[in-house]
Amino acid sequence: MTRLQRGLILAGVMIIAGLLAFPLRETIYETVVIPAAFIVWNLELLYRSFSQGTWWWVIVALVLFILVFSLSPQPRFRARAEQKAKPPQGQVEGLAIWLLKAEKGIYFKWLVANRLGKLAYQILLHRESGRPRSVFMPLLGADWEPRKELQQYLETGLHGSFADFPGAGRLSAHPSTPLDLNVAEAVDFLEAQVEHAHLPQSQ
Repeated sequence: MTRLQRGLILAGVMIIAGLLAFPLRETIYETVVIPAAFIVWNLELLYRSFSQGTWWWVIVALVLFILVFSLSPQPRFRARAEQKAKPPQGQVEGLAIWLLKAEKGIYFKWLVANRLGKLAYQILLHRESGRPRSVFMPLLGADWEPRKELQQYLETGLHGSFADFPGAGRLSAHPSTPLDLNVAEAVDFLEAQVEHAHLPQSQ
């Protein structure tokens, strides 16, 4: 907003206030001016009803009260004990939680399969000595011979989504999916592949 616009707005407000002041002068006089004048007149009577010495004593008492209040130690309230922040969740802890929740729905089953599928991809990538390998390629390589259901489980976790099985979470109909494979079988297979490739267990 420019200075000219602000000036025009201020001028408009003043003009409107002036136009409203004339027809409302009697109402303002009765509701504002007369009560304010009455209050001022009563305060003046109260002031004159006491001697000047009394008012000086009142002022001295107020000053002393302010000095005492400012010099006295203020009460300290005990601060509430701060809640300790939870430590960040590690990958192993997160995977353990997913395993516990895997029986409750297809989403957590897919999370576990996705993590194991990524691990399988890293194993095959390492075997190829860092040669570029698309994450969307089938999980195939030398000495890689999982059974058909296990292969489908790992590739579904890596390339698929839990949204690919919309009916798996319903209580009325619980059809089997590639994600229903026993997780222990996938873990044993990947562990054997790691040992075969002479990789550290952390990878």
